[in-house]
Amino acid sequence: MKNLIYILIFLMTSVGFSQDYKQDSTQIKHFYNTSLLNGKSYEWLTHLTKNIGGRLSGSANAQKAVEWGQKELEKLGLNKVWLQPVMVPHWERGEKEEAFIIAKKGRISVAICALGGSVATKKGGVTAQVIEVQSVKEVEALGEKVRGKIVFYNRPMQADLIKTGHAYGGAVGQRYNGARVAGKYGAVGAIVRSMNLRLDDYPHTGVMSYGDTPDAQKIPTAAISTLAANKLSEQLKLNPDTRFYFKQHCETLPDAPSFNVIGELTGSTFPDEYIVVGGHLDSWDLAEGAQDDGAGIVQSMEVLRLFKTEGYRPKRSIRVVLFMNEENGSMGGKEYAKVALERKENHIVALESDAGGFTPRGFGFTSNDANYAQILTWKPLFEPYLIHVFARGGGGADIGPLKNDNNVLFGLQPDSQRYFDYHHTAIDNLEAVSKRELELGAATMASMLYLFDKYGIK
Repeated sequence: MKNLIYILIFLMTSVGFSQDYKQDSTQIKHFYNTSLLNGKSYEWLTHLTKNIGGRLSGSANAQKAVEWGQKELEKLGLNKVWLQPVMVPHWERGEKEEAFIIAKKGRISVAICALGGSVATKKGGVTAQVIEVQSVKEVEALGEKVRGKIVFYNRPMQADLIKTGHAYGGAVGQRYNGARVAGKYGAVGAIVRSMNLRLDDYPHTGVMSYGDTPDAQKIPTAAISTLAANKLSEQLKLNPDTRFYFKQHCETLPDAPSFNVIGELTGSTFPDEYIVVGGHLDSWDLAEGAQDDGAGIVQSMEVLRLFKTEGYRPKRSIRVVLFMNEENGSMGGKEYAKVALERKENHIVALESDAGGFTPRGFGFTSNDANYAQILTWKPLFEPYLIHVFARGGGGADIGPLKNDNNVLFGLQPDSQRYFDYHHTAIDNLEAVSKRELELGAATMASMLYLFDKYGIK
């Protein structure tokens, strides 16, 4: 079977080169030139980060971002721009958190931040003996031994994994489920080592879940910075009875109304075939949300601007979607897919940018064999731009609900080595984004969507 696919790739490549390679190469070069010489993405990102800032769903800033996104898409002269209503979770952090280790020689202040969705501590905070673990399975094994204690999840991301997303995936379960499991056995709090590959004092927030835990078993949970996690672990080795204090003021409010922001260039030949490009407009509240996911938002907007600027009239309808609430619920992506299904819209391709604005390396594709074979025939077109990753498996949380047996979902894959230095932290600001890298990513996305628009799917 594999040999047959490779033969098919060779034949398709030969035909494609002879008929369309020069035209496609020229168009792609124009996309890169325009993005790098006359791009809009960095200007947009500057406004989004510096004039609006963090945009947690349900917040006033999230609404400001919706209004800004609608206004900017309308300026592009698209065929349609509209807001799609969606109800979203509304969690607020409250006052800055406090924490310290109670050591024999005195208090050692440490950096923490509440995890998204956590309950607050009692008014005076929580003080208890600490028990260090590496996984939720270890807590299950300890059972009642964690009663009355603060459970400290200290499993680091696996540093020898080159794909840092895999390292994140291998560790993030303790953040998401840690409080639920610890609370079940009577723990009074949970703290989690930040999802970070470097040592610093910037704790990483992120969503957590209590599942169906009764209110009485919901315990406060926070992320502790990697440097602080090491300090606490060292103190526990010196004194297993070490105690820890933390205080946080967060609360969950009723769900709030919000919107996905959608713009469309209607197709000239196949208007009922839809190609989607997008990222998530919401961000965590600690910083400006530049890498996660302001970069993906402005790159997606830039794709349609490049089409308009280049005078390229798509055959199929191209939509940019600025999804709301990816960070703590993905309600925007779910609502978009629900409405698309109700309207019987045929979404043939969807591209998501939600891995930061670093140098683009390629894409990860979820598709059938025939579509992947076609995609591989386009790979030589990207070689002049150092785009070489055409991997199987990819997409994104917001476009995931659109998946069916026939369409193609894929995600931009930038260089990931520094992404988790900034992800969900107080330093995810504009200064963390390179203008040139951001523009290269936008051009790469536009180029791939141009090819899908021209040739369709198999």
